[in-house]
Amino acid sequence: MVRRATDDADVIVVGAGPAGAATAFHCASAGLDVLLLDKASFPRDKICGDGLTPRAVAELVRMGLPLREQDGWIRNKGLRVIGGGHRIELPWPEISSYPSYGLARARMSFDHLLVEHARSAGAKVHERTNVVGAVRDERSGRVVGATARPVDANGRRAGEDVVFRAPVVVAADGVSARFATGVGLAKRDDRPMGVAVRTYFRTPRHDDPWMESWLELWDGEPGRSTLMPGYGWIFSLGDGTANVGLGSVSSTAAATKVDYKALFAAWMRNAPAEWEFTDENQLGPVRGAALPMGFNRGPLYGNGLMLAGDAAGMVSPFNGEGIAYGLQAGRVAADAIAQGLARGSAAGRERAFATYQTRMKDDLGGYYTLGRVFVRLIEHPEVMRVCTRYGLPRPLLMKFVLKLLSDCYEPRGGDMVDRTISALARIAPAA
Repeated sequence: MVRRATDDADVIVVGAGPAGAATAFHCASAGLDVLLLDKASFPRDKICGDGLTPRAVAELVRMGLPLREQDGWIRNKGLRVIGGGHRIELPWPEISSYPSYGLARARMSFDHLLVEHARSAGAKVHERTNVVGAVRDERSGRVVGATARPVDANGRRAGEDVVFRAPVVVAADGVSARFATGVGLAKRDDRPMGVAVRTYFRTPRHDDPWMESWLELWDGEPGRSTLMPGYGWIFSLGDGTANVGLGSVSSTAAATKVDYKALFAAWMRNAPAEWEFTDENQLGPVRGAALPMGFNRGPLYGNGLMLAGDAAGMVSPFNGEGIAYGLQAGRVAADAIAQGLARGSAAGRERAFATYQTRMKDDLGGYYTLGRVFVRLIEHPEVMRVCTRYGLPRPLLMKFVLKLLSDCYEPRGGDMVDRTISALARIAPAA
């Protein structure tokens, strides 16, 4: 089924975060007419850790983004893990599938860069355009477009609603997933849900070449006070600042009763003075966000609608990483869309569109299932305490843990650790 005369584009993408911008970029690069709609104007802030694993870096390389230091990036060597009385530096693995370095960049500039990259590829970007619902075919119920309204800088209506039509719509509108919810796609309560809070500090640690993860947070002197639920991070941004935050995860979507801002304040009270994480050096408030994990909403494609990024729950249960999978989803979705629109029949188009879900589930489904098991284990404080105390000093075990938690392993071949993780991901059901 070719594009109809009444259509405004080949594809409409709702939401211009990493998943949406990547989808728009790859679609435009394939020669498709793309509308990218977002209620914000860029640059805009987004609550995130701002760290990118090698898997995410590989997607940026595929997109042709300049990744030089002078372009605003800072590279990191790997992960420094602190817990159980240990302090261990784990370099990113040297494998053929991904580069051996990560990156960090504040989402304020990162997301803006991706949007402009999509625009330069030919995507038509409509900022301050709030999508308020799906347009559906009256007879089939198929999603055939989106209704949007212009808004001002404060999100208030600034004009009349507009209807945009296209053969396929990609919902990449974040954790709220309003577009998918509006067509009846509810989230699954049996999937993990994370919560994270973060802020920025001016600090001498701004050029630390390691991403740092604190697996134990104490409300006083370590080992002589109460161990608090959660884990902390410090991601240096190379511009005089660092992103500092903490988070935790639950094996279900049930809300936790943890006061994360109080937890963060307790951690900062005990931070070493030389870090200079003081009120005077804090840049902006502590802000929080939910992290939907493990494909908590679906189907990823059905009836003219694809879901990508947080709208589909594509955050890893292992580490809270979402950007890498959003970028990957954009690439895979664009390929399925381009192939589908090239088909000569409606049935052929639908078969091609459906490959998006198949490819994403084949690649990530088993891995996310392992992540759900992991979350159920670390929900028990004693398990986490034993793992950090006795597991961190063991190099082979930590090599396994780093590759598993960062999803940076050779999917085919590699060493014994790679083959073990690949085998576990293959045999785990991709539910």
